[in-house]
Amino acid sequence: MKMIDIPPVWLALCIALAWWLGLNDPFGLSLGHPVTQMLSGVLIGGGVILMLLAVVEMRKWRTTFVPHRVPTHLVQSGIFKRTRNPIYLGDALVLAGVILWLDAPIALPLLPIFVWWIEKHFIIPEENRMRKTFRADFARYCLKTRRWL
Repeated sequence: MKMIDIPPVWLALCIALAWWLGLNDPFGLSLGHPVTQMLSGVLIGGGVILMLLAVVEMRKWRTTFVPHRVPTHLVQSGIFKRTRNPIYLGDALVLAGVILWLDAPIALPLLPIFVWWIEKHFIIPEENRMRKTFRADFARYCLKTRRWL
């Protein structure tokens, strides 16, 4: 079950729900505009870049990027100097971009729900594991680097 309980699955479910909501929008809401389409591309591209930067940095330190595993190193370099959760931030940006690309403003409430779920279901347990594993180093890291931005 843990193989299925990973953030990309939740992201895909939210994207599918956004698509469905966009198709079945009873209010006929629309944000369709060339600027919105450009913004959706920037959000999706930015999210993917954040995720790639994080994975590359974690691979460089030979630690896991799988949420349910205990990391072997506390990565604080690269993109991890700016945010403790670049992959999750990237997921949120991709979801926001896809919602705009689908022109499904009725699905925008999915974004804070997704962020809340990811934080409660993945980030807090990960931080607890890291707190146990890296102790004072992780506490210092939390003081100098924010969870999201």
